[in-house]
Amino acid sequence: MGDHSGEFPSWSLDTGTDAAAGLPVLADVDVLVVGGGAAGVAAATVCAESGLSVVIVEKYGFFGGAAVAGMSGTICGLYLATESGGPEQVVHGFTERFRSVLDEHGGVTGPQQYGKTWTVAHDPLIWREVADRLLDDAGVRILLHTTVTGVLVENGVHTGVVVESNAGRSVVRAARTIDASGDAAVVARAGHATRFGDDGRIQNPTMFFRIGNVDVDVFREGYGADTICPPWVGDAIKSARDTGLDLPRSHVWLFDTTRPGELLVNATRVVGRDGRMLNVVDPEDFTEAEIVGRRQVRDYTAFIRRNLPGCADAFVVDTGVEVGIRQTRSIEAVTTLTNDDVLTCRKRNDGVVRSPWPIEMHSGDRPRLHWLLDDYYEVPYLSLVPRTGENIVVAGRCLGAQHEALASARVTAQCFEYGNAAAVATVISLRKDFAYRLVPGAEVRVAMRAAGSSI
Repeated sequence: MGDHSGEFPSWSLDTGTDAAAGLPVLADVDVLVVGGGAAGVAAATVCAESGLSVVIVEKYGFFGGAAVAGMSGTICGLYLATESGGPEQVVHGFTERFRSVLDEHGGVTGPQQYGKTWTVAHDPLIWREVADRLLDDAGVRILLHTTVTGVLVENGVHTGVVVESNAGRSVVRAARTIDASGDAAVVARAGHATRFGDDGRIQNPTMFFRIGNVDVDVFREGYGADTICPPWVGDAIKSARDTGLDLPRSHVWLFDTTRPGELLVNATRVVGRDGRMLNVVDPEDFTEAEIVGRRQVRDYTAFIRRNLPGCADAFVVDTGVEVGIRQTRSIEAVTTLTNDDVLTCRKRNDGVVRSPWPIEMHSGDRPRLHWLLDDYYEVPYLSLVPRTGENIVVAGRCLGAQHEALASARVTAQCFEYGNAAAVATVISLRKDFAYRLVPGAEVRVAMRAAGSSI
């Protein structure tokens, strides 16, 4: 579909007041949150708990985004990387609140080694239930099975969106909009500037999957405690390609889950059948990614059964509802998180989210990791604010960031906190009648710290 070189099309639809002509108003609220992943759940919950009227719109019948529908399955970005010592958690706030509720319900593992850092794996079903409970208890109006098909913008000011469901098309009006779609879908539909990676080159998607009937003790004895595969596994994958298996990635990761006899597998590398990069904003590319990804799942499972200890009788439990998406659009923000900000572990007085996660690039035969040892950087508030447009802010992986910086900043722990930051900024914006770009990042930082965030 179309030209896949350079910057991809924005897939914009009609905007402005004409888009709402004759349509029923489904809701008229203080805050509209588009997207129910980690960032959207945090944003909607915090806004509602602050006394604002909130609607959240989610295209699936459940919350979780890339963490659940994409089955990324881990909360990365909680812990420092180090070459000595054990896991040291440096991100808290809404992220820790969600993790702790997961833990109360048996829905998250303890820290698992991931190279020079640690991560935790969560149960996707319990993730959904925790999100349901938090949003419902906060009084958020929830619209599942609902898709944004247009945006309402009057003289550059966002006033709501057009949504569609099986009930038909209607309008949600809102004083403020938080685009937590992950793809900057509202921002792009409104015609604000976005970018795709490094001159159009984005990170490969991955089809995550879980396997059951594993003797996990035997597996760990042979594979090792590190979730990143040992060299002998990578060598075995390269050899197995000669048997006809489609195993494009030789550096794979296998995590324990909360369920006995089960592993979460991050192994596939999804590109087009012709070898080109796939843009999963494009529905044809998205479709191809999922078909190719599911086929690779079967081949990687065959490899695992034949080669990894304790896995001879393993079977596929499930795959993601959608392919795991690492990167699509990023906004052109008032302030851009730069590669140098990440590499130098820059701290700043307008920083609202802390990240210790490595630069983790997914392309080619194996992922590339650049560790931030015993340190972290801070993401500036204005990287969540588009350069143009009023009354709209983003939360999640579509923040304004350079390519390598985004490869660190996009992970789940940070996405929870982007939603938290967007919510705090929204409260300030409404109560003081400030444009988002005029909200002081330092004020957002102070409010987040007072509520338990580590910044």
